[in-house]
Amino acid sequence: MMTDPVADMLTRIRNALKVEHETLDIPYSRMKQGIVEVLKREGYIWDYIVIESKPFNLIRVQLKYGPNGECVIQRIRKISKPGRRLYSSPNDLRPVLNGLGIKILSTNKGIISDREAKTQNVGGEVICEVW
Repeated sequence: MMTDPVADMLTRIRNALKVEHETLDIPYSRMKQGIVEVLKREGYIWDYIVIESKPFNLIRVQLKYGPNGECVIQRIRKISKPGRRLYSSPNDLRPVLNGLGIKILSTNKGIISDREAKTQNVGGEVICEVW
């Protein structure tokens, strides 16, 4: 039994980047799809598709690398954990790496980045940081 599926997803992304895979398959959930959508909007991955299959659906993520093969995602770190949830208001959101990275939040308006949260003036649970 898996206690934190989002942490598992982030670990799968880290591992795939280390061995320079082009694509990665992740078990589907709406929250994971929201996180992957934010990564796509912010330019950290090329694209993703949802593959309907049995016994469960998958999200196939196309990872992004630079022109010389360097990883676009240098670090991806889980912030809010099952034992310790971390919530933030829009005023308390500090930039990641002086604005070079993002935080991904779960809000009442869906899963969004910290930049979108500040423009929409909403807070929520801080899921992870990416840079």
